[in-house]
Amino acid sequence: MVYNSNNIAVKLEQNTLCKKYNAEYLEAAPGTIVGVAKDFSMAKMPINGLRHPREKNASGWYIWSGDKYSSEQDYFEPMHLSHVVEKYPVLLPYLGLAPGWRFLIDPNNSYEDVWFDKQLLDI
Repeated sequence: MVYNSNNIAVKLEQNTLCKKYNAEYLEAAPGTIVGVAKDFSMAKMPINGLRHPREKNASGWYIWSGDKYSSEQDYFEPMHLSHVVEKYPVLLPYLGLAPGWRFLIDPNNSYEDVWFDKQLLDI
C-alpha cells in the first residue's frame, strides 16, 4: 500500500479509531520519518507505539515489538512513513493519533489498547 494523505478511506479509518478513544487526530504527514526498533518484528508481540511532538521531518512516532523496550540511543532506526505503511499496514489506523498517545496491539489475539500519556509531551 502506498501511503497517501488524500486517501479518504485512510483518514476515515484513522478518525474512527481516534473517536473510539476520544483522541485528537493529527495526520502523520507523508514524507516524515518514523523511529522503528532495529529488532522490530511482526512475529514478536505485542506491538507498541508512542508519539512525541513532531520535529522537522520526524512524525514523532516510535514503534517497537515485544515486551522489552531499550533506552539505548541507537535502538530506533529512521524509516520513511510510506515504507512503514507498506511493510506494516496493520499500524496505519494508529498513525493518526496525536502526540501524547500510545498504543499496544496484538493483532493475532485481537488485543488493542490505546491511551494518552502526558509525559510524552514533556520532552
